[in-house]
This record gives sequence, C-alpha cells and structure tokens, in this order.
Amino acid sequence: MGGMMTSFEALLPGTERALLHRVAVAQAEGRAPSFVGAVVRDGALVWSGSRSCVDGHAPDTDTQFRIGSLTKVFTAVLVMRLRDEGRLALDDPLERHLKGTGAGEVTIAQLLGHSSGLAAETPGQWWERSSAALRPELSDVLGEQPFVQAPGRRHHYSNPGYTLLGSLVEAVRGVPWAEVLRREILEPLGMNRTTVDPVAPHAGGWAVHPWADVMLPEPSEDLGLMAPAGQLWSTAGDLARFAAFLAAGDERVLVSSSVEEMRAPAAAAGEGDWEGSYGLGLQLLRRDGRTLIGHTGSLPGFVAALWVSVEDGLAAIALANATSGPLTAAVAADLVRIVAEAEPRFPEPWRPIPEAEFDEELLALTGPWYWGTYAYGLRLGADRSVSLEPLRGAGRRARFRALPEGGWVGLNGYYEGETLRAVRRADGSVSHLDLGSFVFTREPYAPADAVPGGVDEAGWRGL
Repeated sequence: MGGMMTSFEALLPGTERALLHRVAVAQAEGRAPSFVGAVVRDGALVWSGSRSCVDGHAPDTDTQFRIGSLTKVFTAVLVMRLRDEGRLALDDPLERHLKGTGAGEVTIAQLLGHSSGLAAETPGQWWERSSAALRPELSDVLGEQPFVQAPGRRHHYSNPGYTLLGSLVEAVRGVPWAEVLRREILEPLGMNRTTVDPVAPHAGGWAVHPWADVMLPEPSEDLGLMAPAGQLWSTAGDLARFAAFLAAGDERVLVSSSVEEMRAPAAAAGEGDWEGSYGLGLQLLRRDGRTLIGHTGSLPGFVAALWVSVEDGLAAIALANATSGPLTAAVAADLVRIVAEAEPRFPEPWRPIPEAEFDEELLALTGPWYWGTYAYGLRLGADRSVSLEPLRGAGRRARFRALPEGGWVGLNGYYEGETLRAVRRADGSVSHLDLGSFVFTREPYAPADAVPGGVDEAGWRGL
C-alpha cells in the first residue's frame, strides 16, 4: 500500500456480494442501528457497503462514527514524530518531559505499549459516560494509587496512560493535542472528516436493549484530558486513508521505518492473549493465518475496528452505532479474509538485481554454510541484503540488512539486531561467517576450519 490512489482495479462482483453479505449479517445479528464496512487494497478504497434499520437511510463512507480507542493510534503517531525529531527518546522517563504526574518513572515506550503498570481506567465515575469536568487535572485521571502492576513487566491496557501521552505531546509542542493532531496528521493525509467533535453527517450513538428490540440514545461526552485515548469521530473514507498510511508510512507524517517499529510487539502478552499482542500504539492480531495490525475502539453508542494486512496489501474498516452487539473487530478481519481468499494478491514479477548492485565477492558468499552439522543457505537479495535459513527441518532464519561499514545486521527473529560478518584469512579468502559469535563454515567440522573447540584429529568415523 502506498498513499491513496485515484484509480484502482474494482473487485469482482462475487467478492463484493460476499463483503456486503458479511456486513448485512453483522448488522442483523448484532442488532446495530447502522453498520458500515469498507475495504482498502493497495492504498485505494475499493469497496464500501452499509446496512441500516431505516429504509433508504444507510450511511456511506462520509458519515462520521465515533471511533473510541482508534484515537490512541493517532496519539502514538504524534509521539513517534517527536522521537524522530530528536525531541525525546522512547526510553526516556515521562518525568523528563512532563513534570509532576505522580507516574513519572514510567518510560514513554511503556506508555505506548501499555506496559506501564498503570490502571486500565480512571478512579471515580465511568469516564466515558461522565463529564470531563470531574477530571480537570492529571491527578484526577490517575488517582492516589495509579499503578496496579510493576512497570515494564507485561501488557496491561491503560486509558490513563494515553491521557499522559496526549499531555506529553502538548507539553513538548506547546499547543493543544487536538491542534497538533490536525496539523501533523489529519491535514497531511487529507483526513478532513476526522474531528474532535461530530460534524454532520454523523451517526447517533444508541444502546440496544439486550432482551428486546428497543433502543435509547447514549450520551456523547467531551472527554477533556482523556481525549487522546478515545475522543475522535471519523468516517470509513478517512480511515481508509489512515490504513494506507499504517501500511506504508508517509514522509509527511511518519517514515515507513518508524511505522514498522510501531508494528513490532512491545510487551509480553497478558494471560489468555496469545493470539494477539501490542506494539507501540497498535494492536497486533494473528487470524486466519495472517498478521493484522490496527486497533479497535468503543465508546457508549459506538464500536469500530480497523485492520491492515500488510502482506496482502489489504485493510478493512467496520463501524457501527451501538454500544454492544456488533462485532466490528471480527467483521473487519473477515472483510480482509474474504478479499484475500477470493482475489489473492499477484506477486511482483521476478527481476534480477540491478547491475550496479551485483558484487562477485558477495556472490561467492552465497550457498550452503554449516553451523556445526546444521546446514544453512545464504541467499543474496536487493541492496546487498542477505537471508540465512535452514536447508531442511526447523531452525533459525533471518533477513539481514547491509551495513555501511561492512557486514550485515539482523532484521527479524532470533538474530534481530545481531551482526553477521565474513571473517577473512590473512590471504583475503573467507574463513567463516560469524553471527553473534556463532561460526558458520563451508563444511561440517572440516579440520582446517575455525571451529570453536577444534575438530577431533581422527576425523569422521563409522561405528
């Protein structure tokens, strides 16, 4: 996915029917007054559909819904922008930039990944349905005992934590969070229908009775200091633009490498959460054999979800205006699955590496290498990158990026961050590969090879 495109290849009619059927079932079974679904493919909004309890009045991609905790992703992007500008470091304690909170020992990274140990909710009344005037200061948001766990141990979702991050953005920028959001994310991405307060056309929030088909309106409170945790209203059209950004980055907002950093798991999952984890402001989910990144959201009267499958080049949005019932997270994941299975992505054509990147010395390093008796293959990629993987059976595999000073650094798996280098003899020939002290040789335990501990002089033998 790149930025939003103006032209695209339409989905097949059968795919569109399956998508609309999924939305229709979600609206009917979830008893939602209205439900909107949308699909993004390769950066473009390629499908949308909706159902409503009012004939002829179904919402479209320009109708606002409240998106709840999807707001947290926007706040996290603002913090990552500050990091990229050198205004702060993720390992900085909060106190270094925001004084007197009573929770200043937690790091910014812990707040982003919900491993700060802070409570999930504010003390006192249910903050989503009560006036922000009850919480005029951060001390009112955190309470006298803000921690329920030791910081840094594991993931524990915290709405007050994102209130602190919003206040951090305001402290460093010197202007309100909402203004920073508008200037640094919404305007560059063309998200003109994403606002702090509702702007018509927008859906009304409803509570549907659990045992009868009747409903009543939900209040819509201004969240005040809690706004960075869940205030925003948005549309399927705007969230499609945001999904394209989360897939590929945008230099006007946040470069792709920083977005990729947000997508990496940041803390150990809580008990029972083994299918999902949390990055730096993004929820991560394994479903139907694919990895989804994004976020869910809910506030009284509304539920929302946005999932992106970077590998499939797909994203989906699901929005409904009911407090509970519609399973937007499951629907958004299903919309991705429907398109991925019905219209799988075409791979890019194979092409040789550019002539300028070809290097005989690198080519000589490719092929089989042995860690002890385990056989691995080294393959050359674009931009002088390499990959190392077992030739059979289970084993550690990783991709490596070339370093300017020579060698490579691991990008994933066990070897992420570790250095791979070719060790040469005095005559310039390659002796072995060194990967974080592990020695890889051309032959398994050859007598002349630099095998740690040496090789038995009698060599290989039978029984």
